[in-house]
Parts: sequence; C-alpha cells; structure tokens
Amino acid sequence: MSVWNLYFLLKLYLFSTGHLHPLWLANIAFALALAATGALRNRLLRVLRAVIALAVGIVLMYHEAAIPPFARLVEEFGNLESFSFGYWMELAQRFVPPAALFAACCAIVAYVVVNRWLRVTSFVIIALVALPVWQASTNALATIQAAATLRTGAKDGGVAQPGAPLDHTAALAAFRAGESQRQVSMAHLTSDPNQQFDVIVLHVCSLSWDDLDVSKARNNPMLSHFDYLFTNFSTAASYSGPAAIRVLRASCGQEAHADLYKPAAQQCYLFSQLAQAGFAPQTILNHDGHFDNFLQIIKDNVGVPNVPMISSADVPVAMHAFDGSAIHDDYGVLAKWFAQRQQTAGPVALYYNTISLHDGNQLPGVRQTSIESYPARVNKLMNDFDRLADLIAASGRRAVIVFVPEHGAALRGDANQVAGLREIPTPRIVHGPVGVRLVNLPGSHGPTTVIDQPTSFLAVSQLLSNLVSNSPFKPGVTLSQYAADLPKTEMVGENEGTVTMKTATGYVVKTPDGVWVDEK
Repeated sequence: MSVWNLYFLLKLYLFSTGHLHPLWLANIAFALALAATGALRNRLLRVLRAVIALAVGIVLMYHEAAIPPFARLVEEFGNLESFSFGYWMELAQRFVPPAALFAACCAIVAYVVVNRWLRVTSFVIIALVALPVWQASTNALATIQAAATLRTGAKDGGVAQPGAPLDHTAALAAFRAGESQRQVSMAHLTSDPNQQFDVIVLHVCSLSWDDLDVSKARNNPMLSHFDYLFTNFSTAASYSGPAAIRVLRASCGQEAHADLYKPAAQQCYLFSQLAQAGFAPQTILNHDGHFDNFLQIIKDNVGVPNVPMISSADVPVAMHAFDGSAIHDDYGVLAKWFAQRQQTAGPVALYYNTISLHDGNQLPGVRQTSIESYPARVNKLMNDFDRLADLIAASGRRAVIVFVPEHGAALRGDANQVAGLREIPTPRIVHGPVGVRLVNLPGSHGPTTVIDQPTSFLAVSQLLSNLVSNSPFKPGVTLSQYAADLPKTEMVGENEGTVTMKTATGYVVKTPDGVWVDEK
C-alpha cells in the first residue's frame, strides 16, 4: 500500500486521541482493496486506482472526523470567504499546529526508514482488525459490569432498573413539548416616575464560564456587583444569529433550532412585552451587523415595528473584526447612547449587542492572536460595563442592567473541536454567566442573590416581569423575593442538525445523522 500506510497510521493515531471515530469494516475493506491492487502494471489502471482511492479516502475520513457536515460547510461558505487573511492564518495554526507539522515530518522520516526493513502493510492491517475487536470487547465488559451494578443496586433496595439505555430522543421530545407550553406575561410599569426605571440588555458575543476560567477573569469586580447572578444558565445556542433570536424571544420556552426562523407568537417577544409595559424600545450595536445578516435578525425579532437602531459609527474604533470591519469601543458606544437617552423622558428598554470578544478580533498595534488577546479584551469589556453602571448612578437615573452572553468563545477547544469552533454546542460553550444589576436603589442592595438551579432565558424574562410589576425602586423591598420560583430549564444546546443534553456523567450529542453519542 506504500504511502497509504501513512493514511491508516494517521487514522489510528487520531482514533487513539479521540479525534476520529473509524468505520472499521470500511477501513479494512479499503486497506485490503489497496493491497490487492498495489501491483498493477498498466499505467492507466494505476492512475485510475489512485484517483478512486483518493476520493474514497477523503470521503471516508471526512465522514469519520468530528467536523461539520458538508452541507453545513457549503451553507457557510459565503461567510467563510469574508474572513481576513490574518484570521485564516490564525485558524490554520489551530487546525495544524506547527508542532504537529514537525511531528508529522518526523513520523514520515521514521516510516521511510522502517518500511525498508519491515512490511508495514501487514502491521497496519493487523491493527485495523485488532483495534475494533479490542474496542468491542471493552464495551461488552463495561456493559456486563453496568448490568451487575444495576442488579446489586436493585437487591440493595435502590431505584436502579435494568433494561435499555435512556431514550435520549424521547427525553428531547418531552423537553420540547414542555417548553412549548411555557410563557411569561408582563404587567404595566408603575406610573410613579420615582419608581420607573430603564431596562438595558447587554448581549455579549463569545463568553462562557469556561472562557472566564481559561482567561483567569472570574475575579473581575463586575461579577460581584450583580444583584442577581445565574450560575447554571443555558444560552442554548453557539452562534450569534440563533442566540439573538433566543434572547429577543425570551418570554416563551426554548424553541427547537429550526423553529427560530419561523414567526413566533407576539407574546414571546421580550421587547414587545416591555413596550406594552410602558418602555420605549431601542437597539444599538458596536459593529455594523452585516455579517450573517445579523442586523436584519434583530429587526425581525425585536417584536416592535420601527424600533430605532442608534448608529455607533462616530464612536472610536477599538479593534477590527475577523472580516476587517470596525468594532467600536463599548463604553464609548454606551456613553453616547446614554447622553442621548438623557434628553428623553419616560422609561427606555435597550438591546445592546457587542462582538468585542469574538474570535478573530485584532487589537490595533498588538501582535497577538485573538485567543492571546482575549483576557485583555474580556476584562476591558466587563470594566466598561461597570463604568456604564457608574455613569447611570451618577446621573440619578434608575436602571436594571441585564448582562447575558450569546454563547461561549470555546477558548479551550476539546477532542472534537479546535479552539474557536462551535459547531457542537457543548456545555462549556452554552454554560454562560448571566447577571442582573439594579442601579440607584433607594436602600441597601444586600448580598447577591445566586440562582444556581438550571435556567435559561425564560427565567430572565420572569425576573424582569417581577421587577416591572412591583418596582424594586421603592423603600422596604427585599430583592431576593423577586427571584423566588423562577422557571427552571435544563441545559439543552441546539444548532442546525446538532443537539446536546447534559447527563449524570457528562453530556450526549445528537449528530446530524440522528445518532446519540456519549461525551464527557
């Protein structure tokens, strides 16, 4: 098989590291076919063999690898071609690190030397047969041990019941059926100007608890300034468009990904509810919103016609995005908005979206990858939001600031995805820090109310509803009462064709083929 031995050795290595799930029978058949046709003398037949083998090898490895389906790549091609050259180079080093290239060169040299003295093809075929046998026997032993544990548990009076594994498809269907029945309504805000307040939703791209850990930013003061902190919150999405739809439709239960692009009931739109409660909705971004048609998604899902989109074009540029477009300074954008807001009367509900933490962003004059610059960017972002709260406090105005991420940045990566890739919405990506801060309360804030039960956007909508219906900006209220009995939502991440659900030992992934795969 000559050079094809390297192909199978690479597959065996990727299998051992968890980056590939080989179709063993297909690989054995492919290897035997290559070995049987390796002695062809006719040049035309050799060329035909090489072309067919290359096509089969690429398709087989693509199917076995943990990468997005081909249809997904085709769909995203229009977005991919807008990436800057610098971002492509950064991504290339993540997929193929220089150290891996050096190791590959050493492996090729070693193979050339060893192949002169040993029949490597024989060892490759033996490995392709032995590994699936070993894998099957290991799985069988684990099943036997699990069954024994179940029997022991039953004898000891436990609740464990032997039988088939948990039906994840049924669990997902039950989750969606339950979510479809849930919604939050909102009463009208008080007419007393001294108890009225603004609602400011800060929607942050690319931030999760895991990203805070990786960047060592959990100790940023902003997190300690929240009156309510959700520590077990599911953003459900791992891309910006679906994430924006989910937060803008926060007043209903979690929809399936496919349903996000269908019209929702009017009561599902959070800013429509706030408008009916007496707030004037406004929107603003610190970017142009053109990538992936994000600006149109906001307009379609804010739920209120003719909501003003305030321009940030004249605010200083803080960095440039992965496509070279300008990203404006967060505090500068928000300070400009607040200066304009000071000139108007009545309560306002603002949706603000920032991509300052997005993968591929480049700080001016800084020779760092976007992963290397992330700690500085995330700390500046949180400090800017603290400055906004201080600015509002100094003005004497009252506000409820809602800090909520779109999804994580996937700084760490995992066995199935390199850093920055978010095709599989793993718990590390959808588990985000969410906080609510009340500015200019008349009395003491008291300790932060921590909500550690599984929650999602419906709980934020309910909390806002509680605050609107009974303004906390009056003497004698206890802030913790507003967070009592918030709706729970289990952590279910969704993308087009991919679903993740948490389990007792980790999580499961539903692939685009409809297969459930256990992960840790």
